[in-house]
Parts: sequence; structure tokens; C-alpha cells
Amino acid sequence: MGTGTGSRLRALADYDVLALSALIWFLAKFLRYAFPPLFPTFRDAFGVSNATLGLAFAAMMAVYAAMQFPSGALADRVGARAVIVAGASVAGAGALVLAVPLEAPWALPGIVAGMLLVGLGTGVHKTVAVRLLAREYPARTGRALGVLDTLGAVSGVAAPNAVVLVTGATLAGALATVLDPGRAAALAAAVDWRTLFLAGAVAAGVLAALFARRVPATTAPGDRPGDAAGGGVGRYLALFRDPAFAAFVAVTVCFSFAYNGAVAFLPSYLVAAGGLPEATASVLYSGLFVVSLVQLATGDLSDRVGRLPVIGATLALGTLGLVLLLTVSGVVAAGAAVVVFGLGCHGFRPVRGAYLSAVIPESSAGGGLGVVRTLLMGAGALSPAVVGWVADAVGFRAAFALLAAAMVAAVAGTGVVAVADG
Repeated sequence: MGTGTGSRLRALADYDVLALSALIWFLAKFLRYAFPPLFPTFRDAFGVSNATLGLAFAAMMAVYAAMQFPSGALADRVGARAVIVAGASVAGAGALVLAVPLEAPWALPGIVAGMLLVGLGTGVHKTVAVRLLAREYPARTGRALGVLDTLGAVSGVAAPNAVVLVTGATLAGALATVLDPGRAAALAAAVDWRTLFLAGAVAAGVLAALFARRVPATTAPGDRPGDAAGGGVGRYLALFRDPAFAAFVAVTVCFSFAYNGAVAFLPSYLVAAGGLPEATASVLYSGLFVVSLVQLATGDLSDRVGRLPVIGATLALGTLGLVLLLTVSGVVAAGAAVVVFGLGCHGFRPVRGAYLSAVIPESSAGGGLGVVRTLLMGAGALSPAVVGWVADAVGFRAAFALLAAAMVAAVAGTGVVAVADG
């Protein structure tokens, strides 16, 4: 029995790299997804506009996008373990900055500084973790990456509900079930949104320490040493000479612009344009991520019927969800629209990756995908600033109509890709 127990423990230890990588990714996305539900609170507390909040969120995502190539190159030199530990530590430092209460006029600059540190720290993780997991689990890479992405998507459910818990009256009621009402009320009064980031800072420190201890340095270097040594950027830009590839990149840029703009301001949109309470909007926002498991089904379906048909169908579904958001009212109808939008968007993302992996030559796979990811993230980073500006100028419905137009362009672009591919 002792031998069997030891074997099971060793088997579990084989998944340390996956478990810790996925937990750090969950925390990274949790910290980012916590901001949109807090925007109304920030507006009231600091007297800032939607444009300012959108610009801050866009800056955070721009820093995140800018770290893709540097983090990969640095991992080739010093190892993935060192880069991931450093990233988690920087993200934790950003969360700690957000947890510190500052007085005016430093309160808003402190929040922006914390957001930028979160973007910097979380930006190094995904690219490096994917390469690390592919090396560590060569026979189970798809399963490992599925766990990574799924746990990251779950953070989109957890974050808005955590915001509701620490900013509403729910916490006092929950504590009253185990404490006397006076102590429960006093403890709940001491908790606010900064407590959420304090917990995030502690979790980041613990995960960074565990990763440094449990992940061996021997698994750290890049997948194929020397692959990135030659060719230069021109080698990857040459991929855009293929009309089908260039058109598909345009499709994904339009999608990223629409999706990231919606993710950044969906709670605010539901409050301002839908007339819903902030707590209800946050709960509906979490529904966008509850449906993320659809990516397992669409990825399998694309292997059976082809990638472009599934891409077209999922993009059309996401477009329908945004259009419904522009026209419906009431909690049930708004929730249904959010679910439809989420099904389409989450369903599209794994098939996008499969298509890109198929069309990018193996000799240019790493850098080519890196170029595309940078463009997508750049568009996604710009979107919140544009949405915030349009919302302040002419209203949230007009801003979300712009996002719907981008999704329509993505659907149309898929047809162009099909013609160019044919």
C-alpha cells in the first residue's frame, strides 16, 4: 500500500508545473477581470470619466500586449521558470499598490500605476507558460493547454462575483451566519474593493514562491534552441503576402476590438443603457465566462467539419449577441444576450488558434504567431479607450453599436478568407 501511495503522489507531482501555471494564469486574469465591475465605483469615488477609465484599462492591456515578444526572448535566455516567477511577483506588486489607500490627488495615479504593474506582470505569463507546458507534457499538450485556458476563463466568473461580495451587503449577511451580527457588520465594514487586491497580492506571492520551488529549472529553456536566431522580423512579416492569411488576421483584429471593448465596459453598459443595478450587472457579466466551456466543443467540431465553417458560425453568434444587447431590455433578455455573445466569442477563440497553427509554416510558427498575437492584443488594448470616449460623447448604445459593426466586419471577412483559401 505504501508503494501504491508513493506512486500516486509521484504521479500528482508530475502535474505540479501544470497546476501552478494554471493557478497563476487564473490569478492573472482574475486581477484583470476585477476592474470592469469596479469602474462604476471608481467613477463615483474619484470623479473620473468613462474615457479616463477606458484609457487606463487600454494602457494596462497595451503593456500586457507589449510583453509577448520580450517575455519569450527572455525565457530563451534565462529560462521559463525565472520569467514566470518574476511576472507573478510584479503582478502581485501591482495588486499591493491597488490595495494601499491613498488620498487625493494620489489616489487615481496610484490605481493607474497598479493597473500598469498588473498588465506588465501578467503579460509575461501566457506565451512562456504555453511553451513550458508543451515541453513538459509533449504527449498531452492539448489537454494541458485546455486546463490552462479553462481555469483562466473561470476567473471571469469568479472576479465579478468577488467584487459583488466585497462591495455589497452580501458579505455582512454571509458573516452573520457564523458570527454575531455586531461582529459580522464590523468586519464587513472593514472590507472593500482594496481587500480584493490585497488577497490577490498575497496569492501572487505564494504562487511565485511555490513555482520557484516546485518547477525544476531543467524544464525552463525554449522548445527549440536557436530557432529564433535567424530571419529577423521580415521573415514573419512575409506571411502577410498570403491574401488568406492577411484577411484572417484582419478578421481576428476586428474580433479582438469588439470583444475587448465589450469585456471592459459590459457592466457599465448594462447599468447605463440597460437600467440594471450594479450588482445585477456584475452577475450577468460573469455569465459571459460561465459559457467558456463551449470552446472544448467548437475545437472538436472544427476537426470534424472544418475550421472556417465553425469560425463563421461562432462569429455570427457573437455578432447576434451584441445586436441583441443593443435592442433588449430587462434582466432575462439582457442575460440571454450576454450568454449568446459569450458562446460565440469563446467558441471562436480555440478554432482561431487551430487555423493559425495550420496556416503558419512550422519554420515560422513561434514568431509568426507572436506577430499575430501582438496585433490582436494591440487592437484589444485600443478598444476600451475608444469605447470610453464614444460612451462619454454620445452614449453607451452608440459605443456598443460600433463594437457590433466590428463583429459584422469580422463575419464578412471570414467570407473573404474562404474565397482566398479556395
